[in-house]
Amino acid sequence: MATDTPTSISGQGKAYFHVKGITCLDCAQKFEKAVNALPRVVSATLNTMSGRLTVEGSVDLEEIRRLGEEENYVISPESRQDVSADEHIGKPDWEMRRALISGIALAIAYGLERFGGPAIVFIPVYLTAMVLGGWGNFRKAARSLPRGNFNMSVMMSGAIIGAIAIGKYEEGASVAFLYAISEMLEAWTMDRARRSIRQLMDIAPKVALVRRDSRETVIPVEEIVIGDVMIIRPAERIAMDGIIVRGESAINQAAITGESMPVEKGVGAEVFAGTLNTHGSLEVKVTKLVQDTTIARIIHMVEEAQTRRAPSQAFVDRFAAIYTPVVLALAVGIVIVPPLFLGHAWVPWIYRGLALLVVACPCALVVSTPVAIVSAISNAARHGVLIKGGIYLEEAGTLSAIAFDKTGTLTKGKPVVTDIVPLGETAEGELLQMAANLEARSEHPLAASIVKAAKDRGCTITPVVDFTAVAGQGAQGTISGKMVYIGSPRLFSEKNISIDEIVPQAERLESEGKTVMILGSAERIVGIIAVADEVRSASAGAISSLKRAGIRHAVMLTGDNTATAKNIAAQVGVDEFRAELLPQDKLTAIDGLLKEYGKVAMVGDGINDAPALALSTVGIAMGSAGTDTALETADIALMSDDLAKLPFTILLSRKALAIIRQNITFSLCIKAVAILAVFPGWLTLWLAILADMGASLLVTLNSLRLLRVNDIH
Repeated sequence: MATDTPTSISGQGKAYFHVKGITCLDCAQKFEKAVNALPRVVSATLNTMSGRLTVEGSVDLEEIRRLGEEENYVISPESRQDVSADEHIGKPDWEMRRALISGIALAIAYGLERFGGPAIVFIPVYLTAMVLGGWGNFRKAARSLPRGNFNMSVMMSGAIIGAIAIGKYEEGASVAFLYAISEMLEAWTMDRARRSIRQLMDIAPKVALVRRDSRETVIPVEEIVIGDVMIIRPAERIAMDGIIVRGESAINQAAITGESMPVEKGVGAEVFAGTLNTHGSLEVKVTKLVQDTTIARIIHMVEEAQTRRAPSQAFVDRFAAIYTPVVLALAVGIVIVPPLFLGHAWVPWIYRGLALLVVACPCALVVSTPVAIVSAISNAARHGVLIKGGIYLEEAGTLSAIAFDKTGTLTKGKPVVTDIVPLGETAEGELLQMAANLEARSEHPLAASIVKAAKDRGCTITPVVDFTAVAGQGAQGTISGKMVYIGSPRLFSEKNISIDEIVPQAERLESEGKTVMILGSAERIVGIIAVADEVRSASAGAISSLKRAGIRHAVMLTGDNTATAKNIAAQVGVDEFRAELLPQDKLTAIDGLLKEYGKVAMVGDGINDAPALALSTVGIAMGSAGTDTALETADIALMSDDLAKLPFTILLSRKALAIIRQNITFSLCIKAVAILAVFPGWLTLWLAILADMGASLLVTLNSLRLLRVNDIH
């Protein structure tokens, strides 16, 4: 992105601009459509929350600026990371002063008129209130009207000028003042919605202490390259993704994963930009450039998610496109038909037409959905849940069933030793040490679990020198001059070694879903070691919370045998399970669940579950702190691999749906009442602007409640 100001964008690539001054979402959508309509523009997308305009194609920058001027937008090429951080500084002071003086002038003029002051005195004061309160609207209208763009500014300006024409100076000044206040309040509430994204953007430091050529220097993060070593002091935030090369500390990863407790990390552990080093000094080798860090990708995906219109938003857009011209036509009809064809006086019906003109703008309806979507997505991101669009937020709120992959989702995906059953005079520790000595050179996950268990118990491991793996069955090696075997019952059967004495114990352990490994020689069986995939501590609680949140069916899908599946299903509390599934079988299972339950989510690790994630209504990946696969394949990613975030996500989605419905219903009802009140003459100009302003503010504030929805665990 350029640092200067180009006059044109050439080629078919993408260019990014910052649009400053967005307060009205309906006006912003019209601006977006106008840019899309430019001759050489392939596509244009405006993120109303971040103020980022993405243009693909070739276009004259000055033409975009001219379109922006119609809405009082300031447009510049995006070249600074902090473009939106101080958007409100400067402008609100002038707007506030102008609105305040307009209100004072209105009060003075009203007082003069009520206490018998001459018209030659109070009319100019009313006009002053109109000019000050409506100045921004008049400027927008002057630019928009020649292009046939009937935006809210044109309607407000028309209402004010119409009020002057029929001698309703008090009404015209009231409209100008109240609309100025309305714009200020809308700007404030929109800024409140944007603040959640700015908080994400401000998490990672802009500079870092880096060691280069034996010298320590503070440099901007944009100048840091892969391989640089950062010095992170206690209580400092980490500026870039990297690997710890020296030191140990507890890292608070709440900004990335939403985890409430710091995670202990040492040499070789991965750390992320924006996380907090709670104690201890660290040296971190940078592994990603600033634009590729996990937090940068999260921010980018959250911004992208905001531009993807949800189904309810698409409905609102279609409705608003029909509603505005219909109401405008109705306003013109009210002004013309009764006086011209029914013999009524012109002034009362002109007044009613002006009142209807004020309520013609569908501001409250247009803002009803996007602010709710943005608030929910931003809140989810703060809690370590990445929702990749409003459509997925809405779909998550309508789910009736959730299917879970077992390995790596409900379980940790890493086998652990669960039972040590020695025979004869052999002690548990001796049995475990023998098994560890035999498995020390194996790369099999089951072998690794035995070695880890031995180390955890303080055993000194001496690997056998003649280790041999027996494919699919186990391993063998010499201990104390004897050939010793470890593996499945099949291994011992093929070696013609009797295992009759341990068959009951082995069958019992296998019925519990555990993998049994027998240790022994040709002379005797030493004992049994059972290994199982450890269930995540949060799994049972998450399933229980999901049911309380309204999910009626929880299903586990696994490739494991039925005994293992039954045991895990009982531990975590799912309603049903499907066992011995190949990857393609999971796809068939999801298809069947969709036919049976309607809306079904699939929760998996984002790697081998990709087809099932894609087929489900909503694909939810265990994020592993933002792995590429999880972020790319799923519609929703749980950044901390914490299933306890799933009930929070469902609760947030359902509250978002409820608030969107409330907003749409309220907006339509207010407009309907206002339109009906026009005909008997009950709707005054100042009541019309209050109805429009009040509805917009109420639906915005209602939507902002989603920022306060907290994690439920």
